[in-house]
Amino acid sequence: MSATNFKTENNTYRKLIGNGLTYRIPRFQRDYSWSEDEWEDLWADILGILQEGGEPAHYMGYLVLQSQDDKSFDVIDGQQRLTTLTLVVLAAMKNLQRLVNDKTQAEQNQRRIDQIRQTYIGYLDPVTLVSRTKLTLNRNNDSYFQTYLVPLGHLPQRGFRASEHSLRKAFEWFEKRVRDYAKRQGGDEGMALASLVETMSDKLFFTVISVTDELNAFKVFETLNARGVRLSSTDLLKNYLFSVLHKEAEHAHEMQVLEDRWEAMVTRLGSESFPDFLRVHWISRKTFVRQAELFKTIRSKVTTRAVVFELLRGMEEDMDAYLALTNPEASAWTPELRGQAQKLRMFSVRQPFPLIVAGHRHLNAADFATLLKACVTISFRYNVIGSQPTNEQERVYYAAAQKLSNAEINNAAQVLEALKPVYPADEAFRSAFADKIIRTTNSRNLRIVRYILCALERQLNNTDHDFESDTFNVEHVLPQNPGEGWPAFSDEEVEAMAYRIGNMALMAKGANRDIGNAAFAVKKPVLAASAFELTRKVAEDNADWTPERIAARQKNLARLASTVWRVAQLSD
Repeated sequence: MSATNFKTENNTYRKLIGNGLTYRIPRFQRDYSWSEDEWEDLWADILGILQEGGEPAHYMGYLVLQSQDDKSFDVIDGQQRLTTLTLVVLAAMKNLQRLVNDKTQAEQNQRRIDQIRQTYIGYLDPVTLVSRTKLTLNRNNDSYFQTYLVPLGHLPQRGFRASEHSLRKAFEWFEKRVRDYAKRQGGDEGMALASLVETMSDKLFFTVISVTDELNAFKVFETLNARGVRLSSTDLLKNYLFSVLHKEAEHAHEMQVLEDRWEAMVTRLGSESFPDFLRVHWISRKTFVRQAELFKTIRSKVTTRAVVFELLRGMEEDMDAYLALTNPEASAWTPELRGQAQKLRMFSVRQPFPLIVAGHRHLNAADFATLLKACVTISFRYNVIGSQPTNEQERVYYAAAQKLSNAEINNAAQVLEALKPVYPADEAFRSAFADKIIRTTNSRNLRIVRYILCALERQLNNTDHDFESDTFNVEHVLPQNPGEGWPAFSDEEVEAMAYRIGNMALMAKGANRDIGNAAFAVKKPVLAASAFELTRKVAEDNADWTPERIAARQKNLARLASTVWRVAQLSD
């Protein structure tokens, strides 16, 4: 993004709202949704800057604004905060109006109301009482805001949307807090109310990011989200689709249908990222696209009402498969399919998702099961053990998904053949496995080691063990922190060898605890008595435990592994 269409600065609330600029929440932006939890947090922040000796300033986070002229801005992200701060100002004005009505310093307090309105709220026609405000809300909320809240009149309660009730409740909530605060100050209540607004406007500040169009706004979202700042790129995508419908013609029913179906999808996704799902959906049907280019691609391809609803139907069709991959436990898939999806999640591998989603659409049940299992095997070989770069792998999966979606291939055997470039050959896999180090100091890696050892045990003697069971642990034969009795290992070798797969074995919980960091001679009879054959063989096959014996055992396990994680059609 060039500097000409992207600007960042820190601004106080006063500078934002009190200098003749206007702000508009786009027609199709999300409705007002804050509730008491967020109101409480904001009020606590405000009190923190009001109290004597309190914060000199309080940071309110990012605002993302879009403007062509630096005078009128669309609020792309931050609408909930800006709306609520406006309600706080209106609540202070309502309390000043109460003082005027009670004839308490009526002239001074009326002047305060007029000044605050002019500075922070906007122009109110003295004849019609129709407002021209600095902040305009979205299509569902602006009428209630302008008609009832801004004029400080009676607030009707029946026949309105839930979000309009939320606006009213927020105003009433802050009106009470502001009133109680002003009364606690003692003395001139009107002065306390005016001081609250002025202090708040000077001490609350934002990082304001201004862009010139939606594409730059989307890039801002993706950049900040990558840095851990969660912004609503999902809303931006929705706004664009709404704008396509609006440009062709205003169809209220279609707008409502899109709104309802979009929100249903967002709700179903829960904590999952909507842009991540949309990218998987798009790649599975259309063209390969990087996350940073997703919005640009959508904007260039989705340009008519028909295409908007085609996109919507496709996303709805693909969501079941996507959610089955990200949250297998809640899916309607068979236990076998759920188990394969759980393995992908454990591996933290998502590159096959577009292909799997395409396979779910186009393959019969047996072929889909074959594909999903093959993707797990490839992920284990390529990602978990091989730790190979994912860029090329992603493109291979995409190409296979395209062929499947375009009916160039139509069965599992043909799909698997297309995946051959990312299936490490047996010799390469055995070599990578023989050298693999997996540090079990985090829970994910520990689960993977348990999974590997249980699968190898099953292959050796056809005994099934649940790798999630709490009846056994992973024993590091050479302890992670060895005491006396390990003279064969230097400090450097302990670091290098303790987390080799060849140094790890399954052991019943009690036995594992009993032998702790003991020498191999102490561990050996306990290992020999284990119910796990691979663990017994550590004792049976080794007079002592040295770096050479760890390497030899891991090489043997690698040969066994190449028979477990294997796609027959693709193997040598």
